[in-house]
Amino acid sequence: MQATDNRKAAIKKIKALVYNQKININVYRQKINEVFYTPILPNHVECQDKKFGGISCDVLSPEMYSSKRVMFYIHGGCFVGGSRAAYRSFCSVLANKCFCRVVVPEYRLAPVNAFPSAIEDIQAVFRSLFTEEQIDRSLDSEVPEFIIAADGAGASIAMALLLNLKEKFRKCIKKVVLLSPWLNLSASSALFTSKKKLSDEILSSEILQQCASLYTYESNYENPLVSPLVAANELLEGFPPVYMQCGGKEILLNDAKAFDTLLKQLGIECRLDVWPSMMHLFQLADDYLKDAHDALDTLATVISGIDKENTERQVFENKPVLENSLKRAEA
Repeated sequence: MQATDNRKAAIKKIKALVYNQKININVYRQKINEVFYTPILPNHVECQDKKFGGISCDVLSPEMYSSKRVMFYIHGGCFVGGSRAAYRSFCSVLANKCFCRVVVPEYRLAPVNAFPSAIEDIQAVFRSLFTEEQIDRSLDSEVPEFIIAADGAGASIAMALLLNLKEKFRKCIKKVVLLSPWLNLSASSALFTSKKKLSDEILSSEILQQCASLYTYESNYENPLVSPLVAANELLEGFPPVYMQCGGKEILLNDAKAFDTLLKQLGIECRLDVWPSMMHLFQLADDYLKDAHDALDTLATVISGIDKENTERQVFENKPVLENSLKRAEA
């Protein structure tokens, strides 16, 4: 039975993902794992430990999935925290809802491994994963289908990956999914220029600045690999469709709206869904918030095309998409 909304508990849980300099980094990382790690994965999702490009990754496989679709998930954690173990349960929910495997890399974290270490790791994983999927799909004459997904500071890293990708990689990306994304750490962000005091139950502009300073040097904040919102138009040419979710009460919303406008002006498909009463990264508190469940169901529909309210009929209609994995399940 789904619990009724418990906003106080949800905020307490999500705050474990937010770093501030009053906390020892190792204590912060441990706290994230304590709050988010669960030994038993939901929905009978299987977890395999595998290396791509020399980087350890989780490969999460639900009972039923499209054999050619893979979600590549870059976790958040303010550039200095987060782990595949902490995100294992949440990404298992995504795997089950979106009918796809989810790959979650254990990339290096700042400040010991500052910019561009995380980007280098993510690129190495994606290129290795892409090659393996391409080889596997060639036997069926199919093209692999990737979803790049990320939350919080992970969105900056995910966007850096995408901005660096060559066309042959980009054309296999079906969708980019960003949850409460960090898109602009430069001085031009409304976070730092607004005269109005911005209220947020989770984040503050001071926290963002602190984390940015641990990730890279100040003169690099204008780099589009750090602040994708300031990317030149030519860098966004041929960009894949983007889907974003934000809470209406988070300070990052204005930057998300600006990015949505920018992409649409360039003729790039983009959709921004806003949950008016929700906070930063509310989706990760789905055990406390009904809106989090609704948001994840919407995300799943955007990715898979399967409507939760009519799942049985639409899975039948999508049988060619799911055929290979169903055959494996019957074998």
